[in-house]
Amino acid sequence: MGEVLLPSLIEGYGLQEGLRPRRVIADNDTFRIDLTDPGAGRVLARFHFALSTTSDGFADLASDSADLVMAVREVRPEEVARARDAGVGDLSAPRRTRTVALDALVPVVAAASPLTSLAPDVLAAIWSGEIDDWAALELEAGPIELHEIDSDTGFAEGFADRLLEQAGQTGTVSVRHHGTAATLVDTVAPDPWALGLTRFSEIGNARPLALTAPCGRILRATTASLKSEDYPLATPLLLYTPERRLPLPAREFLSWLTTPAAERVVRRAGFVDQVPDSTTLSGQGDRLANAVLAAGEEVSLADLQEMVRQMTGTRRLSTTFRFRNGTAQLDPQSESNVDRLARDLEAGVHDGRELVLAGFSDGEGPAPANLRLAADRAEAVARALREAAPVTDWSRVTLMTAAFGEAMPLACDDTEWGRRTNRRVEVWMR
Repeated sequence: MGEVLLPSLIEGYGLQEGLRPRRVIADNDTFRIDLTDPGAGRVLARFHFALSTTSDGFADLASDSADLVMAVREVRPEEVARARDAGVGDLSAPRRTRTVALDALVPVVAAASPLTSLAPDVLAAIWSGEIDDWAALELEAGPIELHEIDSDTGFAEGFADRLLEQAGQTGTVSVRHHGTAATLVDTVAPDPWALGLTRFSEIGNARPLALTAPCGRILRATTASLKSEDYPLATPLLLYTPERRLPLPAREFLSWLTTPAAERVVRRAGFVDQVPDSTTLSGQGDRLANAVLAAGEEVSLADLQEMVRQMTGTRRLSTTFRFRNGTAQLDPQSESNVDRLARDLEAGVHDGRELVLAGFSDGEGPAPANLRLAADRAEAVARALREAAPVTDWSRVTLMTAAFGEAMPLACDDTEWGRRTNRRVEVWMR
């Protein structure tokens, strides 16, 4: 992110503004990009980079040594407290983050391995050392040799936060660490005993594994599942900003990040952009089959029929809204989704269309309460969109909400990551 993505975006922003970018390298971990007016030969903006870890970045922001922090995980509570005490503001508050691009953590094995999937709790048990032999997975007996990107990177920390901690596990010391994802996959791909964790953007010749659950759901890392946050180890690449006013070039750069030109740079850099994709009703067969299989006493045939009736004639946008655990506050990727959808609404992209914000819940608790919660969250997204798009001509576009509670689960409710995946607000368009 620091070596390729952000520098490329800053250079792209400079070129868009008619400026000439130039990199000045100090050493392996520090450099700067000068944006120069080619006519006057004068430097108009200078961006300094210090390549370190996500943890160090938050520490630098708290000590007023940084204006922007590039992060591959969300800020932790102790980092929020440290920044607040230092006068930087509340880094967990809305609008303190911007999603720049999308990536994910993906388990990978040797290219010739017969293994195609792993349950998240099994993955956590392997990384904690509880499972250390392939025989436990009904494969040829042999030690499981673990590989991951350096343990102090945000990707490794995010894995610990999002999977190990939720499973009540801690990491094992018997892991081989790699400085880059490229060296990791090059090591894993030919090794039948290896299991690695790499980035979606750098799978290489290794075989990616899907994530499964006891109820039979299979979740794969794809461009679509990253955009919709359906894949549980999706990792938005984030920029955190302090509450103070940033210099003008930084503010203009942050605004430029939402433009189509920035999205093209993201794709060229090998990451997943946030341009919404759409899927027709006929293309959602797996989701509808899951809905039928999960139906029971609390989700009736009539409920499913009403959901399908409202879906008929629509396309599902990959834009999905999810909330921070236990709150009605949107998570960082969803905040960015609000901004992008609001920008499209103001630009008239959806004029003449009807947008349905469809709320869903997990299956914990009574169905009537879950239905009300799903409706409340759909209404919360609608309010956020109206506030973020004040100049939209609402006579040209219809914005509606609907709620279906636990009617269409994407994952199992027997794990926290599964319940989080099911708690969402989708966008249907007709």
